[in-house]
Amino acid sequence: MAILVDGSTRVLCQGITGSAGAFHTAGCLAYGTRMVGGVTPGKGGQRDPNDLPIFDTVAEAVAETGADATMIFVPPPFAADAILEAAAAGIRTIAAITEGIPVQDMVRTKAVLGDHPECTLIGPNCPGIITPGRRVSGEGSDATFEGGCKIGIMPGYIHTHRDDGGTGRAAGIVSRSGTLTYEAVWQCSQRGIGQSTCIGIGGDPIKGINFIELLERFHADEETDAIVMIGEIGGSDETEAATWIGEHATKPVVAFIAGRTAPPGKRMGHAGAIIGGAADTAEAKIAALREAGAIVCESPADLGAATADALGTAASR
Repeated sequence: MAILVDGSTRVLCQGITGSAGAFHTAGCLAYGTRMVGGVTPGKGGQRDPNDLPIFDTVAEAVAETGADATMIFVPPPFAADAILEAAAAGIRTIAAITEGIPVQDMVRTKAVLGDHPECTLIGPNCPGIITPGRRVSGEGSDATFEGGCKIGIMPGYIHTHRDDGGTGRAAGIVSRSGTLTYEAVWQCSQRGIGQSTCIGIGGDPIKGINFIELLERFHADEETDAIVMIGEIGGSDETEAATWIGEHATKPVVAFIAGRTAPPGKRMGHAGAIIGGAADTAEAKIAALREAGAIVCESPADLGAATADALGTAASR
């Protein structure tokens, strides 16, 4: 099992004719994702270099292809409208990869998305989502997979299906940081721990799905044995997630909070990574997570080992 996407998910790319959209569409296809088309206004009726059909609108693309997910590589001034267009067309999973969408645009977008409860927004400013497929051939970046779904920019070859891992166990991974997502995945894969689904939720202050919603989904997924949660300074999301963990968690949660040395009032990397008060600090979030029973790592280098210990698979290190 997995959450949000799997091998049957039919995916569009909004912005497929741009350089980033074209490049990552090819990468998703190579991984085995069921890419069914793309959307670029004014270029409907054409086909991309992968022979995928291009449509003028998302509604046309959904009607022709049955798409139920999309990844957005539309430039920042137009990306919020692209999100709303996808939701209005009935897309269920939207991965907004675009960085730099104006905050006011996302405030408006979040308000409108309230009218589409069936729609899940991932991002923006995120690497996307992947449910690993089973490896069928090759090694490293030359490996091929089947039955999985990669939407966005994640390097598919580092991910491991639970059936391909030496332990037969799988962790669900959720992170505000793209690069730390990859680090956690790599460390788990090296220890024979597969991943059920990995989601980079993005580092913007206004975004779609957040920690609590994903903790709930991972706990309901029978093939997720543990959860790795990577947060950072800024906002109250991790503290609120800690409250949920303390009240509801039945699976081990391994956590890391980035930004411990960041000075107050200074943005560090992500737009949302700014300490606005005592509750926004790494120390406050770490304390809340530990009190809730989460296993909090001192360094991102410890994520894989901590997950192995939590799953009782430490002997595979």
